[in-house]
Amino acid sequence: MCDDLGFDIGSSDMTGGKAIPVADAVGAVLAHDITEIRPGEFKGRAFKKGHIIRQEDVCHLRRLGKERLFILEIAPDEMHEDEAAHILAAALMGEGVTIEGGPIEGKINIIAARDGLLKVDKEALLAFNMLGDVMCAALHDNTLVKKGRVVAGTRAIPLVIKRKTVLDAVSAVSSSAVIEVKQLRKPRAGVVITGSEVYHGKIKDAFAPVIRKKVEEFGGEIVGLYYAPDDVAYITKRLEELIEAGVDLLVTTGGMSVDPDDVTRFAIRQIGAKDITYGSAVLPGAMFLVANLERNGRTIPVLGIPACGMYHNITIFDLIFPRILAEEKIGRRELAELGHGGLCLHCKECRYPECPFGK
Repeated sequence: MCDDLGFDIGSSDMTGGKAIPVADAVGAVLAHDITEIRPGEFKGRAFKKGHIIRQEDVCHLRRLGKERLFILEIAPDEMHEDEAAHILAAALMGEGVTIEGGPIEGKINIIAARDGLLKVDKEALLAFNMLGDVMCAALHDNTLVKKGRVVAGTRAIPLVIKRKTVLDAVSAVSSSAVIEVKQLRKPRAGVVITGSEVYHGKIKDAFAPVIRKKVEEFGGEIVGLYYAPDDVAYITKRLEELIEAGVDLLVTTGGMSVDPDDVTRFAIRQIGAKDITYGSAVLPGAMFLVANLERNGRTIPVLGIPACGMYHNITIFDLIFPRILAEEKIGRRELAELGHGGLCLHCKECRYPECPFGK
């Protein structure tokens, strides 16, 4: 038995439907989910959209603070939030993503349909969210994701939305895949570790295990690895041998600063690499180099890693490498854009990629 709380609200018309007192709602069908929150215990759906109100539900609804329920009356130029959510999600999705079930409380989750690199068209997403009455929230662009991870969520904000607003939102993103997950290729890498002190055995190499680990984490392999002194001709010859071996990625380490002995970047130019960009807006990694080499109808990316790659767990290489494997072309603009968020905090316990670096 539920005590009468003494409310006398009456019915009132609202956009898209009618609000009626809970006591008069027995037999009516809920037009939307109703959430229940019990601090420290539970947050979730107490009543599902489509539930037929029973007499015993009235007390529960009042405990949730519901004195009126919304009964839908949708006009021809309107649509329910669930219908809108499906349309919005479909418009936002590109390749490599799918939806997770149906709408819950009006929201649909977009999830990764495969392992890969999340790409978000930030300008298109902004245009979408600027419309009002619709929204989409996504993870950061260039986030590595596993299959099944939620990468975005979208919904109509009102329970009943104008059909034109939904169509405008679809139009705003019609020329772009706003949310997609790109598949990463498995690299066949060739590595040249430069530095006369390493080549002549004066110091122990620390680069090889680092590069091997990072390549193998993406299912790749090191096809060949050479050590080279600070000699342009010698480095050039080793790079050419790796190209002949059929690598699809060249990685050089060391020899990237401005000291007279640091000549690696000149050897990269000698093999005919084009679109060479030297220097990035990331710390660690300011003296990073990226270029492309065209050989026999194929493009081989070339990455030059400065000495910071030996001493720091995470550098610009970790930001750029997945994008290279997603077949992106990286140049001056892409390296410059990384300046915002490109300062590593060198935390005592590294939490990358769950941290601001590269975001």
